[in-house]
Amino acid sequence: MALFVWALPVAVTAAPFAAFVMDARTGKQIYAQNADTRLHPASLTKMMTLYMAFNAIERGQVRLDSKFLVSSHAASQPPSRLGLKPGQKIELRYLIRAAAVKSANDAATVIGEGLAGSEPKFAAQMTQMARALGMQNTQFRNANGLTTPGHYSTARDMTTLGRRLFYDFPQYYSIFSRRSADAGVAKVSSTNRRFLDGYEGADGIKTGYTRAAGFNLTASAKRGSKRIVATVLGGQSTAHRNAVMAQLLDAGFGKAPTRVREVKPEPPQFVAQKKVRRTVQVARSATAAPAPIVQLSSSDRPVARASTVAVVTPAAISAAVSKAQASAPASTASPGSTLDASARPIRKPGTGRVARVDVTAPALESAPRPEARPEEGDRSDAELAPAGARPVPAPRDDKSAGLEPTEPAGSPSLFVASVEPQAESMTLLASAAPPQRSETIILTSLKPEEGDERLATEIVTRDGSTGRNWGVSLGLYRSQREAEQLLLRTALQESGSLDSALSRVATTRRGYEANFVGMSRETAELTCNRLAVRQQSCKVIGP
Repeated sequence: MALFVWALPVAVTAAPFAAFVMDARTGKQIYAQNADTRLHPASLTKMMTLYMAFNAIERGQVRLDSKFLVSSHAASQPPSRLGLKPGQKIELRYLIRAAAVKSANDAATVIGEGLAGSEPKFAAQMTQMARALGMQNTQFRNANGLTTPGHYSTARDMTTLGRRLFYDFPQYYSIFSRRSADAGVAKVSSTNRRFLDGYEGADGIKTGYTRAAGFNLTASAKRGSKRIVATVLGGQSTAHRNAVMAQLLDAGFGKAPTRVREVKPEPPQFVAQKKVRRTVQVARSATAAPAPIVQLSSSDRPVARASTVAVVTPAAISAAVSKAQASAPASTASPGSTLDASARPIRKPGTGRVARVDVTAPALESAPRPEARPEEGDRSDAELAPAGARPVPAPRDDKSAGLEPTEPAGSPSLFVASVEPQAESMTLLASAAPPQRSETIILTSLKPEEGDERLATEIVTRDGSTGRNWGVSLGLYRSQREAEQLLLRTALQESGSLDSALSRVATTRRGYEANFVGMSRETAELTCNRLAVRQQSCKVIGP
């Protein structure tokens, strides 16, 4: 349903206005006006303070006769107050009565400090509970609702909280309908008794007022099988707030169906995080064949040396080849055959280069270390391996990384494999196992979310004079109340055509003119055409 600005004389409006009407049986919206605008909730905050107290009692954290200590901070809260003194101890039942009936700020602060240890911690818990109840545009900074930066809520969220009080704690809900109560140190009277006495079926819930917030009220009423919950924020006086609330509840009872399936709210949905232990393991495929190991059958494995070319003497070559020939099977090659025509195998990626070392050179043992070679793609295969030379098998894995096979004695040249160390590939296998992580399930901290500070936005008054400059006039009326009632009735009946129009009552010498403004020309003409069908006088007004 579209949102509408309530018909208030602009010159005397104390604060931004918002309203929301809900069918308590289903939680469905009936009427909304600036319902998600973040405004000062004032003492409507105490509804959450009391919700937290009821929840603590039901969980066994405290009892109604538990005594709470009054701090100097709580005792110094401004009116409305019960008159508590620092160091005094008072039962929780009396604090609940004083906060719910009289809206005592000192009593609400004592409740918060007694349940959480300090008011800031309690405010953080209140905000966390609000999120669990689905109140996405609410943030609390104290337990009583006094104006504080970053402390805000909306008409929709406060209505949601009022419904939750009725359904979640029906055993305590009657406290909100009391006209007076014994608060231990004094008998207190209800701040909501005028509305409770003046509206048929009303049984709660809570009033609120500060200069920044205006006159606020969340109310609940029952008629027959219907129950309506509504919130008004920013009323200009107690009488005006109560009158607007009565009209909203009347409209709600008129639009709510008589028979409907009751849908009770779900339990609070707290967010939980579970820490899962994860272990990183390196496993080889079960189907993969082991890599072949290239080594001399009877030779000892030499120690791998990083980035060097081994120096081999002719005597060592002869001894190694003799042992290899003695243990090798008989060759089928004819005498004098060579490997000049053999194909050069493809090197495996990551292996070192093959360097050619002339064994006939007289200074082989003192040969200098070769210069750094260019990348593999910079040289041809002919330059890397001359024709007629026997290729040397590349190392297959870490076990053969340091092996340097040689050619038989008498060959014109010797090829020695220089393999770069594969240190990086062995790092994971050699590293220690990661520390075990906890399986503990940790609930989200009740501290305010890190993003909450960014949510605290400046509260401003909307001005309907900007934007679209067309509107409609419904005529002049003798009293402001008559004009307001017509605008509300029309807003509920023509929500589709009015779109986001703003309603205003203009005071003139001839009477009170009921207007909808902030419309496009097409919307204004459409609205007048629809109202003409209802036999309602209407005139398009332009800029």
